[in-house]
Formats: sequence, structure tokens, C-alpha cells
Amino acid sequence: MTNTALREPAFPDAVVTEAIRWTEEKGPLDDAEVLRAALARACGAPARITVRALLLGERIGLQSELARASQWAPWVLLGLVALIVMAGLGLAGNVVGGGERHINVIVALASLLGLHALTLLLWLAGLWLPLGAFNTSSLGWIWLSLTARVAGGKRGQAPVLVRAATGLLARARLLPWALGLVSHGIWSLSFAVVLAALLFALAFRSYTLSWETTILDPAFFVHAVQVLGWAPSQIGFPVPDAATVLSPSPGAAGQRTWALWLTGCIVVYGLLPRLALVLLSAAVWQRRRAALRPDWSDPYYRRLAARFAALAPPAIVDADPGRAPGSAPAGLAPSDLRDSLFVIGFELPADTPWPPEGLPAITPAQVQRIDGSAPARRALLDQLAQARPRAVLLACHAASSPDRGTERFLREVLAHCGECRLWLAPAARDMPGANASQRWIDWLQGTGLPRVAATPRLEDALQGLGTTP
Repeated sequence: MTNTALREPAFPDAVVTEAIRWTEEKGPLDDAEVLRAALARACGAPARITVRALLLGERIGLQSELARASQWAPWVLLGLVALIVMAGLGLAGNVVGGGERHINVIVALASLLGLHALTLLLWLAGLWLPLGAFNTSSLGWIWLSLTARVAGGKRGQAPVLVRAATGLLARARLLPWALGLVSHGIWSLSFAVVLAALLFALAFRSYTLSWETTILDPAFFVHAVQVLGWAPSQIGFPVPDAATVLSPSPGAAGQRTWALWLTGCIVVYGLLPRLALVLLSAAVWQRRRAALRPDWSDPYYRRLAARFAALAPPAIVDADPGRAPGSAPAGLAPSDLRDSLFVIGFELPADTPWPPEGLPAITPAQVQRIDGSAPARRALLDQLAQARPRAVLLACHAASSPDRGTERFLREVLAHCGECRLWLAPAARDMPGANASQRWIDWLQGTGLPRVAATPRLEDALQGLGTTP
């Protein structure tokens, strides 16, 4: 009895991919060689991102930790099942093991079904309420936590793997069902053992079954027995009548009715609900398991997709003759964009005034100047991925020569906005001339980026963006 989530062939890859995402929240990993390897091995952004994650996971030991957890999981589950079975036998022993062979049927029923009913209610509450203590109180969560602790210890990669796995399950709306599949299975086995022990004792030993009270009215017990016995009676279990309930010594026939009533209540209110939920959890798993994949629309994955797009074979400034130009990234869909404009100064000379005169009034955070270094580019791309602006105006030095780094940066920016324009800004010491601007325009055509409009005039660059100086 193991959780089928661990047997899905694509699930471990998705867990490692998500674990790398959580790991890189603390800082990006060195992936220069890994990016090129993933680009060569796979086609499409999701597949390349997964290959990159798997290669990085091998480096930091995620796969070995996950394999170790998979090896330990059945043994931890077996130990948990043994513990629950022993607890079930202990409960059955408390019910039928008294020296006086007297069983208070109401107390016995409460002791055998009380914890089961409480955990079942918590699990049902976890289906509709946000992730919290309801899911962490189940036997499935205990099994998952113990497996992570045994496999990874306190300093291993197990916590980030657990976080990744539970995040994927929660996103697919499978977390309570996956944990419930384990929990309900353990409870079903426990009830089966309890019923076997109870029936064995009742079959070969003589017991007196009755109820006791100090403050309650006997009519209460008559009504409670009838109500609790209605469901078991539908599948053939007898229900004690009022005379049997009120009789101080109902005789052999009455004792047999009491014993079968107690057994029927355990079957109907304990074993059968857990078995039904095992089947329901398995059915929900089969229906929703296709959704067990990362959220590729997350800004983190969109940044990675843009980096892969920038690395795709494009035409460059000094390309070999006959090489076909690369295509520009498609950019974001109009429904994903926000009505905002970013103005970015890219590798401008120190004497270039910034921000430029005539720039419309927009949020200061949307007017930036970067030196072109890798950290500065990464920070800006992260901000663009979060903002998803309608347009980006990139200011470049007109007299400078565009190179591969400029092309790569343009492609990454295009992947995070709706439109990108190029303003060819002059420096204070530059002489006016049209040759520099034309060189940039020709370069954009030759590199497969004709959709990036270039102009030496700020007014023209801003025209049609809804903000004119």
C-alpha cells in the first residue's frame, strides 16, 4: 500500500523542477553550461526548463535524495501501518479484554470510532479550507514527514523536495486526496484488524453487553441505539428493540443482538467510509494527475523561457554568410499585459543626460538606467516579468555598434512586454548624423528583429504609446 504519486513517471521530474525553483529563491545557480546543454537536448521551453532543472538537480543532489526517499517510503509506511494495527489491537483488547467480561457498548463504540471520526472531519474540512493544520493532522502527512526525515535527515534536501511535491499536489487540487489515499488506507486496515479481533473474541468467549448511566434518561439510550442502528440494519445487522435495551439482563438472544449491533456500527461508521474514500481518492487521483506539472506562466519560468529564446540560434552582427536570421520572440498576449511604460537606458555613456528632457511623467521606478552587466540585466528582467508592461522604450547610444549582447538583451526584453522600441540617443559629445541610426536599423533587420522600431527622436519613439512629452 504505497502512494501512487511516487510511481508517476513525470512526477519526480516535476518535483525536481519545482525544487530548483525554490532553491533559486535564495540566489540563482550557475547555469551557463547547463543552459546550453538543455537547449541542445530538448525542444520547447517547458522541456528545456525541465532538463535544466534535472541537470542542476544532479549537481546539488536532488535526484539522489528523491531516490533515497522513494526507497524509504514503503518501509516507513509499513512501520506506520504496524503501529496503527497495534493500536487497533490495543483498542479491541480494551473493549473485550476486561477480567469481568463486561462491555459497555456505548463506551466501546466511542473508543473505537472517536479518533476516526475526528480525523475524518478534519480531512473533510481540509477539502474546502486552505492548506493548514487540517492536512498536516492526517496519517498521510505524518508518513510524508517521517519519510523526509528518515531519508534526508535534518540538513538534507528533503525539506525543499517536500515543499515542491506538496506545492504541485496543491496546485493540481490533489494534496488532500493524495494524503487521504494513504490515511484512509491505513484506517481501513486498522478497522479490519479491530473487527477480526472483536469477532474472534465475541465468537469464542462469553461477554455481557449493556450500557450504564448516572444522569441520563434511559429513553435517551433507546433512541440513540435505534438511530445508530438504522444504517447497519440496511445491510442486515439487527437492532436491539426497546425491551432489550431497557432489560438489565436480556439473555443470550439479547446479548447476540447487542454484539451484532456493535459490530455493525463499526463496519458502517468505521470500515466502509474509509474503504469508500480510498476508492474515491484513487479515482480523483486518476482524473487530476495530468495537472501535476509546474505553472509555466510563473514569472520564474517565463524568465527562463526568455533566456532560452535569447540563446536560440539567431543571426548576429558578425554572422557567417548565408546564415538565416533568428526570429523575434512572440512576446506576451494582450490579455496578459498591464497598461504601463518602462523607459530603460542601456549602456549609455556617462555624459548622456538621464532621465532625458521631454520624458512624460511616469513612475520613477519605470525609468531606469543600467550598465549592461549580468546582475543589472537579470534584475531588470525580473522586474519586467513581474510588471508585464504594454511597452518598453530602450535608449541606446546611437554612435555605439550593436553586438551580440545587445541582441540577446533585446530578445529577453521582447519576451516580457507587448512592444519594444529603440531610441537612439546621442551623447553630449556626439556630432549629429544619420549614418549611426541607419546602421542600427539595418542591424535590426539583419538580426531578425524588424518589429523593434528604432528612431533618433524621442518624440517619435513615444508616439502612439499614450504618453507624449
